[in-house]
Amino acid sequence: MGFILTAIKIIFLLGFLIIIHEGGHFIVAKLCKVRVNEFAIGFGPKIWSKQGKETKYELRLIPCGGFVNMEGEEEHSDKEGSFSKASVPKRFAIVVAGALVNIIFGLLAYMILIIIRYMIVKEPNFFNAFSFAISSTGNLVFAMFESIVQLFSGNVSLNDMMGPVGISQMVSQTSGIFQFVYLLAIISISLGITNLLPFVPLDGGRALLLIIEGIRKKPLKEETELKLQSAGFLVLIVFSIFVAYNDILRIV
Repeated sequence: MGFILTAIKIIFLLGFLIIIHEGGHFIVAKLCKVRVNEFAIGFGPKIWSKQGKETKYELRLIPCGGFVNMEGEEEHSDKEGSFSKASVPKRFAIVVAGALVNIIFGLLAYMILIIIRYMIVKEPNFFNAFSFAISSTGNLVFAMFESIVQLFSGNVSLNDMMGPVGISQMVSQTSGIFQFVYLLAIISISLGITNLLPFVPLDGGRALLLIIEGIRKKPLKEETELKLQSAGFLVLIVFSIFVAYNDILRIV
């Protein structure tokens, strides 16, 4: 029973964060009149799909990711509603939307938890609790950005980083809804901030390429962009394996 409950918590946490992240891309794409051909949660074999008026919605077996497939995103397309034909500001908004949704959700959830805890433990004064929550949330964001700076400056080891395996272990150790939502909020903020790092193929890297395109008044050569994407994916895969290996070592 304990294993089943842990599995449910892990699947819910990962699935929820993926849904709101990809949902951010999806909603902003729709608002920008960009055609979304496919909206999928999970990877691997399809276990459910439904064709909408414009978009095919899919649920896949492995709940460790998801994607929004937009017309003209992977290669140039002259069709109406193509991502590649949208303006740079619209494409930029679509690209960063997922990470921003993760950050906004995490901050709001964290603040609500702090307010509730303050009013239960200290005093039932909403304005004092709200003020304390604002301060605590600001300290949290500062600490997260500081940890990223320390990582790139070499003051924090890569061995201290945690991937899906380590996160799953932390989720399994939570007891009660308060701890679970707290962890959900922290991971959501971390996911959003990490995704905005200026490294291809993360959303932040794609946003950086769009900024360069806006400055140059023309996109990079498709060949150059593909090389950057391929190199970035390779580094990301190696990094993910390294982090997962360290997570397993910590557990065993």
